[in-house]
Amino acid sequence: MNIRRKPTDEVAGFLDKGVNVTGELQFVGTLRIDGTFHGSIATDDYLIVGPHAVVHADIKAGELEIHGQVFGSIVCKRRIEISPSGRVCGDVETPVLVMNAGATIDGRTRMAENKPEETTVIGHPAAEQVTSSKERF
Repeated sequence: MNIRRKPTDEVAGFLDKGVNVTGELQFVGTLRIDGTFHGSIATDDYLIVGPHAVVHADIKAGELEIHGQVFGSIVCKRRIEISPSGRVCGDVETPVLVMNAGATIDGRTRMAENKPEETTVIGHPAAEQVTSSKERF
């Protein structure tokens, strides 16, 4: 499994598999959860929900990476990425949403109006071929 992390960021906190926490979580930097969490999470920074994690929380974050299960509403300022093993049951709001094949969302999605400063769009090669072949006619 490939967990994307900014090279300048180090994981500042870690809730390991087998750890159960209930409450309000606020942090600065990067936090990774692989255990079970119930409550609310707030950060302007980076949250990683690991493949063994089960999170029952409303989440407000700068960026979020989901490899496990999240139950609750999610609002991210910059970006959410859901891996093939990621599962979300709740509403999602973010300017950039990346869903890998196999990822699921059971809820509403809203692309926030305030777009990130820089967005890169990568086209699918087959789609580009179809477009270019249509342009020929």
